[in-house]
Amino acid sequence: MEAFLASRVLTRGDDWADTIGRAVSLQAAADDVVRAVVQQARQNGATWQVVGDALGVSRQAAFQRYGKPIDPRTGEPMNTTPLPGVAELAASVIEDLASGQWSRVTERFDPTMRDGLPEDALAAAWAQIVGLAGAFEGYGEPEATRAGDMTITKTPLSLEAGDYTARIAFRDDRTIAGLHILDGRTS
Repeated sequence: MEAFLASRVLTRGDDWADTIGRAVSLQAAADDVVRAVVQQARQNGATWQVVGDALGVSRQAAFQRYGKPIDPRTGEPMNTTPLPGVAELAASVIEDLASGQWSRVTERFDPTMRDGLPEDALAAAWAQIVGLAGAFEGYGEPEATRAGDMTITKTPLSLEAGDYTARIAFRDDRTIAGLHILDGRTS
């Protein structure tokens, strides 16, 4: 089977861009077939566990990739698309934290966050983290997922003597609804 598929894209020429493009098209077509089969399996009663086992992933991973979550409040399909530009937004919040720009962070808070975490408390919390793990050294690539009405980012942080994860929840208006600095590189 693999040889047949490879023969559809491999050539003797030197136009590797075209060959790679054909391989990507074939991959997209295969993904469409898998999606259709998963939908058919679900319509015929297959559980997410069965689907996940067949794909070699957890049932949750299978659902997240192929499921269509329904909002229990409205009965309508949920928006699962993260907020556009949210990775850059999360990075800018982390840069402001690391450079002591507390007011720039708190200005982005929604009203509930602003009431619950004033500027001086944010500064104290960051100072406590630095006191435990040393100076901020950098951050990794933010991961973004949609959760209900918010987009949640998880960004690995490196400090001199420890690793953390910044978990930031953004509303669709780009305000911050939650900000957590978690010990280690966990969720």
